[in-house]
Amino acid sequence: MNIASEAVQHLAQFDSDVSESEYIVGGHGACAGCCGSLSLKFLLKVMGSKTIMVIPPQCSGRASSSALISRAQALFPAAAAYAAGIKHGLEAIGDQETQVVSYAGDGGTYDIGLQAISGAAERNDNIIHFCGDNEAYMNTGIQRSSSTPLGAWTNSSPSKHEPKKDMMAIMAAHHIPYAATVSVAYPDDFMRKVQRAKETPGFRFMRVLASCPTGWRVEPDLGVNIARLAVQSKFDPIYEQFDGERIVVQQPATFVPVRQYIKAQGRFAHLSDEDIETIQAKVDADWQKLLARAESVETLRY
Repeated sequence: MNIASEAVQHLAQFDSDVSESEYIVGGHGACAGCCGSLSLKFLLKVMGSKTIMVIPPQCSGRASSSALISRAQALFPAAAAYAAGIKHGLEAIGDQETQVVSYAGDGGTYDIGLQAISGAAERNDNIIHFCGDNEAYMNTGIQRSSSTPLGAWTNSSPSKHEPKKDMMAIMAAHHIPYAATVSVAYPDDFMRKVQRAKETPGFRFMRVLASCPTGWRVEPDLGVNIARLAVQSKFDPIYEQFDGERIVVQQPATFVPVRQYIKAQGRFAHLSDEDIETIQAKVDADWQKLLARAESVETLRY
């Protein structure tokens, strides 16, 4: 089964015009079922050919190897700094149109690349940083990152005891013009937010939960289903953040217990019922905090 088939069926519901052009073509080296490669597909359909992508070491870099756009390879800690320099150079020669995107995983965003992202955000550099978050260092053997969620197994932490770092809160503290979380299970919402980011000047941050069949111990054809359960269980809220203050939440049409999301993945197989209840309580509390801060709540159409 094609991992993208279910998600792509919903593109007919997308209100805006979706480009028929494809900028991620076959033959790349990403694993079967990688939602990072699917997120690149949706991202570039909106960003278009006048885009330069800066890529530090990461899994989705393999998918970007077949991208029909200009690319630059960055050192692990410096993707946002590379992107900022490229954008300033373009503007110096009068090119105001070409977009520059730094595309990193959670290691290159939450951990190793955080200082460069913080610097670019503080300067309000006119770039987009996009994080393909698969919640561990998958490219080097499934090691724990600060994005790994509470209770998850990795090869370096049999069960993580600390909660996941809140990157959206960190971006809010920088008061950047626009930040958003997106899901491959909701491609219309995904691409609408990319369009908004594309049209917004200044530093913009976007993050997608990019399920990893290998590290999450799920079948390759279930990536989109897992992504949808993440949203429906409130484990992965999707929302927009403007100037670090105004928040608009996109909630699913249907909610499910977090147990359904957790039980679908082998990385949580060791958790007891009590552990799952603890995670459910945290998810519920975090969701209520988000709603309390939200200016408005929109319901997704599926």
